[in-house]
Amino acid sequence: MNIIEVKNLNKSFDDFKAVKGISFNVEKGEVFGFLGPNGAGKTTTINMLTGLAKPTSGEIMISGQDGIENIKKVQQIIGIVPDESNLYDDMSGFDNLVFCASLYGIKKEQREKRAKELLKQFSLDDTGSRPFKAYSKGMKRKLTIAAGIIHEPEILFLDEPTTGIDVESARQIRRMIKDLNDNGTTIFLTTHYIEDAERLCHRIGFIVGGKVIKVSKVQELMTEAQQENIVEFRTDSNGLDLENNLISTFPNITLKSSSDHSIRISSVEKIELMPFMNFFDKKGIKISEAKIIHPSLEEVFVKITGIEIDKLKKEKEGKKK
Repeated sequence: MNIIEVKNLNKSFDDFKAVKGISFNVEKGEVFGFLGPNGAGKTTTINMLTGLAKPTSGEIMISGQDGIENIKKVQQIIGIVPDESNLYDDMSGFDNLVFCASLYGIKKEQREKRAKELLKQFSLDDTGSRPFKAYSKGMKRKLTIAAGIIHEPEILFLDEPTTGIDVESARQIRRMIKDLNDNGTTIFLTTHYIEDAERLCHRIGFIVGGKVIKVSKVQELMTEAQQENIVEFRTDSNGLDLENNLISTFPNITLKSSSDHSIRISSVEKIELMPFMNFFDKKGIKISEAKIIHPSLEEVFVKITGIEIDKLKKEKEGKKK
């Protein structure tokens, strides 16, 4: 059963088209991930789904409600965790949660009880009286997620949930997301972290340049990737002549070389190392390393989007600064 349905959704800012006719659905009870680089349209999409931005055109249905015309009703059953915290610096963690609960009309006794429960659940009960501005990045992220689920929403929207925080906090947040999903919450998250998508999501939508170019189950993507055989050789030489000679000698392969003198060879057929070793030997090329590459979601991402993982890693490092 689909709890979110999106059809031909567009968003333009003057002459710039941020989202270009995307369509997809999210099933009730799943973790659905939008995976793509910065500027791909992930945040713009999540803003339209949560009512923070109005689409230029298209349709949104959320839990049977029109997500454009009836967005106020929809907002009662969704939780939103933006990529940047929207909590108040001078208020304590406890007071921030109580205030968020009041926005959803939760009675005073219930909201104070719920705030205490969430502080304990997120291992923040010892810091609940501290002002939010005194929290570490990881603690801020956890409290922001707690605020997003204060009213126990059916659907939780998470925009880049682990960006810019330390490894341990990221691990804790992934565990919290999994626990929420195990308890029945449907989760829609955006990320440019391959590991988040692989560990958390049931299905992934690849978004690049404002377009959704593929939606699939993670297991199906992995099965598809494992049908390809990949071997990487590190040599003392590189260049167009070597690539041309390899392709003419082994016509059933595809290859990619890099500036570090490595050549990655892929084929749908099993790759035997010795013919390649003999080829390099005859050319007088020394091989310092030969290794079999086991395809991962990273390989799938590169193949589908054409975007190198190094670009995502640079974006990841940039966001941490």
